[in-house]
Amino acid sequence: MVVTMKSKAAGESVFKVTFEWDDSQGIPGAVVVRNTYRSEYLLKTLTLHGVPGKGTVVFVANSWIYPNVDRVFFANDTYLPSKMPALLVQYRQDELNNLRGDGTTGKYEEWDRVYRYDYYNDLGEPDKGHPRPVLGGTQELPYPRRCRTGRPPTKTDPRSESRIPQYKIQEALNIYVPRDERFGHLKLSDFLGYSLKAITEAILPVIRTYVDTTPKEFDSFQDIYDLYDGLLKVPDNQHLKELKKKIPLQFIKSLLPVAGDDLLNLPLPHVIRSNDYAWRSDEEFAREMLAGVNPVCIKRLTEFPVKSTLDPSVYGDQSSTITEDQIQQNLEEGLTVKQAMEKNRLFILDHHDNFMPFLDRINKLEGNYIYASRTLLFQKADGTLKPLAIELSLPHPDGIQHGAKSTVYLPADIDSGVDGQIWQLAKAYASVDDSAWHQLISHWLNTHAVIEPFVIATNRQLSVVHPVHKLLSPHYRDTLNINALARTTLINAGGVFEMTVFPEKYALEMSSIVYKNWKLTEQGLPDDLVKRGMAVPDSSSPYGVRLLIKDYPSPASSRPSWT
Repeated sequence: MVVTMKSKAAGESVFKVTFEWDDSQGIPGAVVVRNTYRSEYLLKTLTLHGVPGKGTVVFVANSWIYPNVDRVFFANDTYLPSKMPALLVQYRQDELNNLRGDGTTGKYEEWDRVYRYDYYNDLGEPDKGHPRPVLGGTQELPYPRRCRTGRPPTKTDPRSESRIPQYKIQEALNIYVPRDERFGHLKLSDFLGYSLKAITEAILPVIRTYVDTTPKEFDSFQDIYDLYDGLLKVPDNQHLKELKKKIPLQFIKSLLPVAGDDLLNLPLPHVIRSNDYAWRSDEEFAREMLAGVNPVCIKRLTEFPVKSTLDPSVYGDQSSTITEDQIQQNLEEGLTVKQAMEKNRLFILDHHDNFMPFLDRINKLEGNYIYASRTLLFQKADGTLKPLAIELSLPHPDGIQHGAKSTVYLPADIDSGVDGQIWQLAKAYASVDDSAWHQLISHWLNTHAVIEPFVIATNRQLSVVHPVHKLLSPHYRDTLNINALARTTLINAGGVFEMTVFPEKYALEMSSIVYKNWKLTEQGLPDDLVKRGMAVPDSSSPYGVRLLIKDYPSPASSRPSWT
């Protein structure tokens, strides 16, 4: 007997099913569900009450059930493979085989539940003259694996997978990931980048018109402030109207109002809410390295002059040209450089080796001119940091094999004329390097891309009743869906990354080179802090380490999770 009961929440239904059960049948360890309706539905849980010898048995599903396919759900118990009840072993193996999908061919559809590995071979469009290298599968360009979609190869390059055309918006939004990995609700912070890309085609013509003399630049700081003051008019664009209809996100509705004289309305950054020019101070410049969007690159300075790790047979001498005389005047308490290092009060944000191998190619792109940078900082008596010097470098004009051509810039008061403005510009170049590293490496590569193969492996190798699966699964939420959408509009050829981050078409290739040195054991806290010299072992600390900079929000707030 099936009885429909009152819904727990809007859009949900609760059904009561009654059937007979006795002690001789034992305690149910799994349930087989078949959907006989015409469309899929989301099954959240199935609870058995009054089971002889057990009482209540709960089966947690949280899965979409498609018509005419038997689905197996196990009781909410935990078993290692060797402890799995014998009657359930074959069900467990069949479920894993379904998720692996080995041997299946063709394009996967939304009802497929296949977790298979593939290379990043769907970023370019070689058939349209926009090829990109295949990332992964070679020593030259290694990369984490992504979830396979089964789309056909391109005509021009059989190694590259064809892409969903940008104009097929709804299909692009539904790029294949196993259905249970798809968003149940959209998290604004994770989906922000994708939403912005969806309206880029309509916004860019306005910005280009607004700054018509320099299409890829703003003419003044006021132009940038106008983005946040609602002074940039959005065009009456039919394509934009269609996007609004097909992407019903509250974020887009607030960003681009539907009615009236539409104005761009971006949220105001915290740093300029009380002071429009707070970002220009040396204090804020240094603070951003600890409390900004990329607080994971700053290191304690352990050698001076700073050496390079680049191969001298290829790149020549890439050692820093910053001298002790240049920074001595800005040290405090009469310290020498050696004494300041011994007291753990010198730090560095070093993006020299990260970008130098790519600068020749990057700076040949239209509208691009970037430096490799090193920024030295000193910890003052009050615990805050101040910049001591910024070194900006380019490949030697006679060839990179001859080393670097470097210039060192020293702090100057903003009101000190030309020197003050040059110092502001040097800080801007250093910040551009750090921003690009954050977007490409700290965020995309180290937060999103490297996790995807773990998601795939967990679903392929570990049953849902395995204790490790239960531990990891909540941390994987939305990862595959976010990454798939990123491949669609963010990191693809002509996507947001290439339009806004200076390596442009070399961005993902650069992240592949960085991935060569990625090690899992160095990623977690506190190991990463110790490696960067931002913390030292301390047996008296409840966390086993002591931060060298107390006001370091990211690790300070994460310390409870270490133990």
